[in-house]
Amino acid sequence: MKPAVVFILMTMMIDAMGIGLIIPVMPDLFQEVGAGDLGTAALWGGILATAFAVMQFFFGPVIGGLSDRFGRRPILLVSLFVMMLDYLVMALAGSIWLLLIGRMIGGVTAATQATANAYMADISAPQDRAANFGLIGAAFGVGFVLGPLIGGLLAEFGTRAPFYAAAACAGLNAIFGYFVLKETLPASKRRPFEWRRANPFGSFRHLSKLHALGPFLIVFFLYQVAFAVYPAIWSFFGKERFGWEPATIGLSLALFGIMMAIVQGGLIRPVMRLLGARGTVVYGHIFDICVFLALAFVTSGTIALILTPLAALAAVITPALQGIMSKSVGPDAQGELQGALTSLSALAMILSPLVMTGTFAAFTGPDAPIYAPGAPFILSAGLIVIGLTIFITRGRAASFS
Repeated sequence: MKPAVVFILMTMMIDAMGIGLIIPVMPDLFQEVGAGDLGTAALWGGILATAFAVMQFFFGPVIGGLSDRFGRRPILLVSLFVMMLDYLVMALAGSIWLLLIGRMIGGVTAATQATANAYMADISAPQDRAANFGLIGAAFGVGFVLGPLIGGLLAEFGTRAPFYAAAACAGLNAIFGYFVLKETLPASKRRPFEWRRANPFGSFRHLSKLHALGPFLIVFFLYQVAFAVYPAIWSFFGKERFGWEPATIGLSLALFGIMMAIVQGGLIRPVMRLLGARGTVVYGHIFDICVFLALAFVTSGTIALILTPLAALAAVITPALQGIMSKSVGPDAQGELQGALTSLSALAMILSPLVMTGTFAAFTGPDAPIYAPGAPFILSAGLIVIGLTIFITRGRAASFS
């Protein structure tokens, strides 16, 4: 594997690890800086998570557009440097407000996922893009697994230790990238930076009209909202339905993350060769519908643990859709496209937890019309059905590999 690709994958893994590293210390850290009792600390945790996602939503197209104007290399290296400084500030923060500002800056730097995907599109042949986007998803999955694990171990050295570790990872990767990362977008293929296209709404509108990507953007968004049911309610669902302890919940999430890395890093290539891009998206949707409905009605914790890693077999949808859309735009719009997708993912992470937890509460509370802890999974299955219908009926005009 080329050193530049290793750098891109490390950047994505650090993005995921950076979020997970600090999760184990957040309750103690918030109380340490005067956030109040544990309940108030949890409220602040939700505020910081929302602020992170909101900044990622608004700055995804900005970062992507800047990479289309100035190239991928400077955007990636500058973002990693700012990320390093941000973690250092958070490590030294003595107030909840400084932590909030740090998380907002972190949301901006995390929007570099758009540039990383654009870089991967630049160096990939059109038929290989979906599989290579899968590598990025796999790296993110590995970071998702390793982050909380390492963060929990580092917490033994104090609430600030994970922040210093995250800063060190970002800084070392920036140094590595400085030496191995070559620019992939020549000056002749760059486009002027335009504010009307460097915001999520303008970017969606431009891409939908100019490249007929509207249906695919809708399908992508619906999938992201449905998929976010896992981080939104999984711990509550496991405790309510099966009486799981935190260790079991952590094990199930680790199994899911590992399987996602395997699917997106390796299995997607033979699946794409066998089914093609269109068939892969259809297969992923059908598989997801089956898994969501199974989880909605399962009553055995053992069966749920078996289903958890199997659910990741549908994770081929995202890279396959990215590959389809990437082939529809030119080199000067890859950053814009990936920025729009980053914003859609962030918007899903803003909306889905509210919808999914609200649904869970409505069907498990004392006034619930029926007791159904799996109701959010039924909702997710419905969203996937809508997405599949749109993909099949409105996506026929596009060319598929």
